[in-house]
Amino acid sequence: MTPTTPRTTQSSWSWILQAITGVLLVALLGFHMYANHFVVEGGLQTYADVVAYLAAPIIVVWEIVFLGVVTWHAMLGVRAIIFDFGLSRAAERTVTLILAVVGAAIVAYGLWLTYVIITAG
Repeated sequence: MTPTTPRTTQSSWSWILQAITGVLLVALLGFHMYANHFVVEGGLQTYADVVAYLAAPIIVVWEIVFLGVVTWHAMLGVRAIIFDFGLSRAAERTVTLILAVVGAAIVAYGLWLTYVIITAG
């Protein structure tokens, strides 16, 4: 096994996950746009509209999955761009850890905001 094998394997998995989340985004974004702009008459224009929309549990699950996939895809994209600068393995691990923390914080904030909207509405 050569020293570059782990990096190549890791890069391959990152690319595959980026592609999978990209395909998922097309479907999730399509549903999101359809549900928010065509099913709801006039679209979601007010806070009350959003609260009513999020009253359906399947919509909440769908939107949370959308949040997770968008965040994952974005963090992998930023990671790929940063890795193109030719970092050391230690720097790559640090970047990966930082982006994982940032991604987790984004999802946590989105979950908290969804909870606030549902419970306050």
